[in-house]
Amino acid sequence: MIASKPEVRIENIVATVIFEHQLDLDLIEQGVSNIEYNPDQFPGLILRLDSPKVTALIFRSGKMVVTGAKRTSDLIKAVKKILRMFIKSGVTVSGKPRIQIQNIVASANLGMEVLLEKAAYLLENTMYEPEQFPGLIYRLTDPKVVLLIFSSGKMVITGAKSEEEVEKAVNYTYKTLLDLNCLKKIERSEEELEKEIDLEEI
Repeated sequence: MIASKPEVRIENIVATVIFEHQLDLDLIEQGVSNIEYNPDQFPGLILRLDSPKVTALIFRSGKMVVTGAKRTSDLIKAVKKILRMFIKSGVTVSGKPRIQIQNIVASANLGMEVLLEKAAYLLENTMYEPEQFPGLIYRLTDPKVVLLIFSSGKMVITGAKSEEEVEKAVNYTYKTLLDLNCLKKIERSEEELEKEIDLEEI
């Protein structure tokens, strides 16, 4: 039985937020709680939000790096929340800051075993050296992402700029591996099947 659709999960969105002007870090530090500022060790402010759970690195140049969001909507929500904090602490914010997604890291599960040696032989733009790294490195050009594919059917996707690119990359890779007969049903031991039957009887 072929898994109908791979499971995909966004693990982390890394974005830069660019303001049209410099930021007064001392003013922000005074007016915003739970913020870290130690200029001898790091040139920016470190702000951690609980909801949405993100970390922002804020620089005097007017640039901010936001990491940790699991959805684009959460990223936008976090940036709006941080802006409100700035304004509350007396910082003048003029113009609309630009948000640019730099990288999305996601994980996926194909629900099938992957025949990595066969895939490495048949696919272009791959690197597979099992004695160095257990996964197959697969580079796509459209979208421009890198996938780490493991024999268990688990994958890590990096380099995407949107959630749509993640979905596109995973579905394309899944279909390609399927067409090349590089996927096989996960063989489960009798013990695992027995456990499953026992659970169903409870």
